[in-house]
Amino acid sequence: MTRTWSFYMDFLPVVVIIGNECIDMGLLTLFKAATLQGMNNHVFIAYAYAVGTSVLLPVTLFTRRSRVVPPITFSIICKSVLLGALGCTSQILGYIGISYSSPTLASAIGNLIPAFTFMLAVIFRMEKLSAKSRSSNAKVMGSIISIAGAFVLTFYKGPPILQTSYTHISSPLHQPVEFLKSVDSSWAIAGVLLTVDYFMGSIWYILQVHVLKEFPDELTLVLLYSIAATIISTVVALLSVPDSSSWKIGLNLSLISIVSSGIFGKLVGNIVSAWALHLKGAVYVTSFKPLQIIISVGLGIIFLGDTLCLGSIIGATIISIGLYAVLWGKASEEIEENVGILDSPSIENAPLLQSYRTETFEKTKDGNV
Repeated sequence: MTRTWSFYMDFLPVVVIIGNECIDMGLLTLFKAATLQGMNNHVFIAYAYAVGTSVLLPVTLFTRRSRVVPPITFSIICKSVLLGALGCTSQILGYIGISYSSPTLASAIGNLIPAFTFMLAVIFRMEKLSAKSRSSNAKVMGSIISIAGAFVLTFYKGPPILQTSYTHISSPLHQPVEFLKSVDSSWAIAGVLLTVDYFMGSIWYILQVHVLKEFPDELTLVLLYSIAATIISTVVALLSVPDSSSWKIGLNLSLISIVSSGIFGKLVGNIVSAWALHLKGAVYVTSFKPLQIIISVGLGIIFLGDTLCLGSIIGATIISIGLYAVLWGKASEEIEENVGILDSPSIENAPLLQSYRTETFEKTKDGNV
């Protein structure tokens, strides 16, 4: 029982979140390729949300009887609409920024998410911050180290360590001097849009954790804000792209990108994020974001023939150290909380125990009838 619980609480979230980050980077690269073939950003987002919602709706209704679904109040609906609006707006800004630049720049600026999220979590008292606490210090230092490592990996190339059999043009982010000389307004606009996107994303994470405490049903919550995001994104797309020809999608890369993003991004990705947020919190989930730049570099080396350089190894090592510090701090904090609960007077746990016994009795009684 203890091993199963440890696997569920410690190992499984790490594997699932890292897998989700890999999928995100793949979807961003696929989106960039589709936009180069003429696909409109707003149309893409509207279609992707529509695909994800249309698949999620029957799944949620079909599994509703097997789950304990709390009542859906007007407050939950309003907060779900706000989540949908934040998520949709963040997506629009992010995809516009990627169309101006590249997924590599998006993953580099995405390293700001852990800092934004930790700052907001402290402000809204979702995370404890104490100078005397080792777990708090580990989380703060780990976040700073991870962000620093990501920027080292992004802007420092260093001598080549491993070269593939064919050459490939390196990303401009790995050539800082040339990059700074050739930077233009498009990259500057992209940087601003992506920064705003990730700040809104951090707010989205924080708000979702708050809502899940009040409404602990990830599947229904994702469906509610996906419906809201679908409606909002469709209205924005219709107003921005009135030309009907832009809405026609053929059997090409655009269709593959839309379906993949709808199923793996809007559906699976959002459900995984909601589950991980409910289980571990916003700071824990977003601490994995610096891994995106490692994934981006790794995919480039494997599939695009990029050269493995010293800067990539140093940056990846620093990010790993920072991530380990955050995970250690979070685990230590959970242990401290559990010890505090065990040391608390038994009378405080009596209502919970009494409620559990009453619930068990009612279930047994209904079963005997």
